[in-house]
Amino acid sequence: MRCVIARYPFELTKAGVLASMEGVRPELVTAESVTIGRRRYPVKQVGQVITRQDRRDFTSVEVTRALTHLGFTCHDRPETAPVGTGVSGPSPLRAASRLLGGTGYGSGSMTV
Repeated sequence: MRCVIARYPFELTKAGVLASMEGVRPELVTAESVTIGRRRYPVKQVGQVITRQDRRDFTSVEVTRALTHLGFTCHDRPETAPVGTGVSGPSPLRAASRLLGGTGYGSGSMTV
């Protein structure tokens, strides 16, 4: 399929994209993403690999449009919070409270 990404024409095929992404480790997904095989890649990472252009030269919309036309499943945002953001774990305040001997929960007043 012929498509234009960052004002340059590309002849992309589904098999070509699969071959290009083979052996590439997915980066942390924080924005738009695409499922290629059994892995989920950031759209910008895939665009950089298949076009060999800098990520600043194209938009995720251009790449998403091309990948959707090729039959790949694209996603608007991550399904869950990225690992290491602390969203799924305790807050820093509660973690510090536990380190200082508190439970990390409750109002902080103790009755005896």
